Amino acid sequence: MAVATYTAAWAQALQPLGKEAAYDKQHFYRVHIVLHTAKPPWPSWLAAQQPQKLDYTHLVQLIDQKLPEDNVHKLPRAKRKMASCGKQPSKKVHIILFPFFGTSHIRPFTDLAVNLAAARPNDIRATVAVTPANVAVVESALSSWRSSSGGGGPYAHAAAADVAIATYAFPAVEAGLPPGVENMSDAKGTDEESRIAVMRPPQERLVRELSPDAVVTDLHFFWKACLGVPCVSFNLGGVFPTLAMARLASARHRVDGDAKAVTVPGFPAPEIRIPVTELPEFLRMSQNVYTDPGRGEQTVSALRSCIGQAMNTFYDLEHDYCELYKEVGYIRRAYFVGPLSLPLVPPASRDRSACLEWLDTKAPQSVVYLCFGSLATLPEAQLNELALGLEASKAAFLWVVRAAEGWTPPEGWTERVGDRGMLVRGWAPQVAILGHPAVAAFVTQCGWNAVLEAVTHGVPVLTWPVLFEQFITERLVTEVLRVGERLWPEGAGVRSTRSDECELVPAAAVAQAVARFVEPGGNGERARRRIQELSVEARAAVVEGGSSHHDLQCLIDDIMEACRARVAAA
Repeated sequence: MAVATYTAAWAQALQPLGKEAAYDKQHFYRVHIVLHTAKPPWPSWLAAQQPQKLDYTHLVQLIDQKLPEDNVHKLPRAKRKMASCGKQPSKKVHIILFPFFGTSHIRPFTDLAVNLAAARPNDIRATVAVTPANVAVVESALSSWRSSSGGGGPYAHAAAADVAIATYAFPAVEAGLPPGVENMSDAKGTDEESRIAVMRPPQERLVRELSPDAVVTDLHFFWKACLGVPCVSFNLGGVFPTLAMARLASARHRVDGDAKAVTVPGFPAPEIRIPVTELPEFLRMSQNVYTDPGRGEQTVSALRSCIGQAMNTFYDLEHDYCELYKEVGYIRRAYFVGPLSLPLVPPASRDRSACLEWLDTKAPQSVVYLCFGSLATLPEAQLNELALGLEASKAAFLWVVRAAEGWTPPEGWTERVGDRGMLVRGWAPQVAILGHPAVAAFVTQCGWNAVLEAVTHGVPVLTWPVLFEQFITERLVTEVLRVGERLWPEGAGVRSTRSDECELVPAAAVAQAVARFVEPGGNGERARRRIQELSVEARAAVVEGGSSHHDLQCLIDDIMEACRARVAAA
C-alpha cells in the first residue's frame, strides 16, 4: 500500500480518538510517530495489519510489544542527532519574550515560553513581557497549560513554575490610543508604525532592569538585536507567506504599473499568482520595509545579528519552502518549532464554555465554525450578508464575532435560526472548538494561527481572507496543500486588503459555498482526508524524535551557547 494511502487510512481510523479529551496521550502520540515514520518496506508486524480491521487498543499493544518506550528514539525519523549543550550552567538561563501587543501574537509567544521551559526544565526559565492590560491574555494562556492533561506533566509544571510575567508601561498618549487600550485587537485604525516606535524606550528599560540572558522578540521590535543580549526573532507567520512577501518586494517592477496580478518569483510548482488588490498594503506602497533603504537596512542588520529565527510551523507542512527559507542570507538559522499549541490538551472541566456545551448537542461533523481572528473587521453590510447566507445554508454553525464590532443581526434572524446556530461575541476557546467532533468545517480569515490550528485538528477550511498576508496564505491552503477552498470563487468579485476596494460577498454565495462544502461526498470530505494526513504529521513533529522537537532542542542549545560565549567575552 502506498505511504500516503496507508497513512491516510490510519489517520481516518484514529481521528475520532484524537478529539477525545481523556485519551491516553502518551500512547496516542507514539502511534502517530509509528504511522508517520514507517517507510516501505513496512515492518512485518505493521504491514500485516489493516487499519479498518485493527482497533486502537490492539495497535497500542502491538507497539508496546514491538517498540518499547526506550526504543522510540530508534525510529527512522528520530535518528537526527541532537546538538550537545555541553557543560551545564550553574543557573537557569533567563529568556524574556517580547510579543507585539495583539492577542494573536501574545498567545503564541506564551506557548513558545512554555515549550522552552518544558523542554529543558533544569536549564530554562522564561518571562513574557507585556503591558499591564495584556497580562490577562498571558494568564489565560498559562491557565490553559496549567490545567492541561489534568494539571500534570512538564508543560503544566513549566506554566506554573518556570514562566513568569513582566510588565512595562504602555505610552497610550504617544501611541494615539485612549487610556486602557493596549491591545491592537481593541484598537481602531491601522497606524501601527508609530505605535511600535514608542514601545522602544519602555522595553529597553525593562531589559536593563531584568538583565536577561537572552531575548526572543517579535519581528515588529527589530531593535532588540541591538541591545547586546543574545536575541532570537520569532516569526508568527508561515514560511510560505513570509517568503512570498520577501520575493515580491524584491521584484518591485513586477508589482508596479498596470499589472492586475503578480507571480511569486522563484517558487516551485504550482505557480502562485496573486491579484494586486490582494497584496499586503506595504507591497502596494512605493516604499516598504524591503525597499526603504533606511528601514530595510536596519531590519536586515538586526536579523543578521540574531542567533536565528523561530517559526511556528513544522517542516513537513511547508517542506519545499522551508528549504528555500534556509537559503535566506539575513537569517543565520531557521528553527521550525510548531505547532506550539499542539501538546495542549483541553481538560474536561465543569467550567466548559457555553459554546462547547452547545457543540455537545450536535451530531459529529455537522457544524460549521466561523471566526475571523482578533484583528480583522468586516463592515456591517458584509456581516448582514454573512448572517443571511448562514441562515439560508441550512447548516448548523458556531460564529464568533469580535466584541469591538458592536454588530446587531438582522431583525428576526436570531429567532429564525434558533438552536441551529450560535453567535459568540468576543473570545472563544478556538483550540477546543476545532478539537470537538461536531465541527465539520472552519471558515477562517487565513491568519497563520488559525490555519495551523485547523491543520493540527484535521478540520478542512473555507477561506475568507481580509488583510495583511492572509490572501497569500490562502494560496498555500487551497492550491498547495489543498485542504480547503475559497468561499467566494475566483472571478466572482473583487477582494482586497483595502476595505474600500472590496465587493460584498452576497448571502447567496455564502449559502451555496457552505452547503456544498459540508454535503456528503463533496469537496469538504476530500479536503478533510488530506488535512487529517497533515494532522498526523503535525503530531509526529512535536514529540521526541520529530522535526519540531529537534529544532526546539537546537534552538535552546544555540541560545545557551550564545549565553556562554557572551559570559566568556565579558
